[in-house]
Amino acid sequence: MAAKQPPPLMKKHSQTDLVSRLKTRKILGVGGEDDDGEVHRSKISQVLGNEIKFAVREPLGLRVWQLVSAIMFSGVAIMALAFPDQLFDAIFEEESVSSKTPIRLYGGALLSIALIMWNALYTAEKAIIRWSLLAEACYFAVQFLVTTVSLVESSRIATGAVLLLVSRALFILISIYYYYQVGRRPKKV
Repeated sequence: MAAKQPPPLMKKHSQTDLVSRLKTRKILGVGGEDDDGEVHRSKISQVLGNEIKFAVREPLGLRVWQLVSAIMFSGVAIMALAFPDQLFDAIFEEESVSSKTPIRLYGGALLSIALIMWNALYTAEKAIIRWSLLAEACYFAVQFLVTTVSLVESSRIATGAVLLLVSRALFILISIYYYYQVGRRPKKV
C-alpha cells in the first residue's frame, strides 16, 4: 500500500503582504497612536510604558525657585509659630494682636505647605512638581486677596503690607510661569 504524500506546503507570503502585516499589527495593538500621540513600536513598550513621557524637561531656574519657596515658607512658618507678635507688627505696623492663636495656626499651615515644597524639590515627577507649583500659586493668590481686603477695611496703608502685596503678585506670576513651563510637552526630536 502506497503512503499518501502530504500536499506540498504552501509558503505564506504575509511577510511581504502589506495588508496582512497591517492587520496583524492592528490585532496586536502596535503601530498606532495612543492618546498622547505616541506611536508604540511593540507591545512591550505599551506594557512597560515610555519613560520619556514621564521625564520632566525642567525650565531654567525651576529648582532654584523651589528651593527659595521651601526656605521662604519654612522661615515664615517658624516666625509665625515662635514670634507671632513680631510677624503681625512687621506686616501691619500695629502694636500687638489680641490673640496669638490665629497667627500660630497660620504658622502651622505654612509649615505643612513647606513640607510639600521640600518634598517637591527632590522629586522628578512632573505631576508632583506641577501640583506643588499650583498649590503655591493658589496660596499666594489667597494671601494677596486677604491682605488687600484687610487693608481696604482698615483704610490704612502700611508699607510692610504694600511690600507684601507686591511680592505676592510677583510670586504668583513666577509660580504660574513654572507651572506652565513644566506642563509643556517636550519637543520631538
